[in-house]
Amino acid sequence: MFVKVRSSVFIDALQFQLTAMKGFHPLRGVLKDERGCVCRTLEKKFTRDKEELIWAGLNDLPYGRYTLELSHGDDEMKMNLVKRV
Repeated sequence: MFVKVRSSVFIDALQFQLTAMKGFHPLRGVLKDERGCVCRTLEKKFTRDKEELIWAGLNDLPYGRYTLELSHGDDEMKMNLVKRV
């Protein structure tokens, strides 16, 4: 696991603890709603092995369930999230 999400419930931002970010591959993220429509995308390069990232600007998304797909080079992971009040 190359990323840990601080909480699977969010209001206006997601906080990540990045670990094992080696190489020159960027972190790519796709946030999808319940229907599978892409709501937001993220691409960020890192130069250190450990770093924290805050994905802000999610306050205008509707409340509900989301799927977060993250990739870093050949590593991929998916997680379910919930946006609440």
